[in-house]
Amino acid sequence: MAWSWRLERADGRPAGESEETFSTQADAESWLGENWRALRADEVEKVTLLDGESAVYGMSLDDPV
Repeated sequence: MAWSWRLERADGRPAGESEETFSTQADAESWLGENWRALRADEVEKVTLLDGESAVYGMSLDDPV
């Protein structure tokens, strides 16, 4: 399966999916680690890791307090 990220706004509206797909979960997570600040700048608040069409986990992109 291909791994990707579903992107959401703070109010839950969809903001699309990552433009890239990844062959492994680790590659997808590395991409997020490199790009989360740019996503926040584009007003993406939440992301969900997808394995194909199945949600694996979701998380907030809020800065830690």
